[in-house]
Amino acid sequence: MPAPVLPLIETVAHWPERGALIGLDLGTKTIGVAVSDPDRRLATGVETIQRKAFKADAARLLAISGERNVVGFVLGLPINMDGSEGPRAQSTRAFARNLSNLTTLAIGLWDERLSTAAVERELIGLDVSRAKRAEVIDEHAAIFILQGALDRLAKLRGER
Repeated sequence: MPAPVLPLIETVAHWPERGALIGLDLGTKTIGVAVSDPDRRLATGVETIQRKAFKADAARLLAISGERNVVGFVLGLPINMDGSEGPRAQSTRAFARNLSNLTTLAIGLWDERLSTAAVERELIGLDVSRAKRAEVIDEHAAIFILQGALDRLAKLRGER
């Protein structure tokens, strides 16, 4: 049976109360990967995967999830500014469906509008060179996506 693919808030019911989550920023050429601590307070970058074929990409993601004892996935969903879903969102949903056939870990979709732009501005503000930004942007976007999701989950639990 495939793992559920749901909006983040609905996915919580499919995850144990404690355990690391893996955050993903899907790009056309790369996948940024971040992981939370088991208490789900802080997102940390892991790596940027150079995309090859779905099976190879999924195998690497599943290997990371096993190494890090992950209990669920948070996948950035690139929704348009007007709230509609374009080709990138459809591609992300297809990736999530395909990944769900390979794992029992529930996949939560989190609105990632402007995450890459926000990270790009932050890196420019830190005077990171264009070449270095290109190397780290997707991993940092994954951190941004996962941290946003973690903060939302903490707010739902009534934490500060």
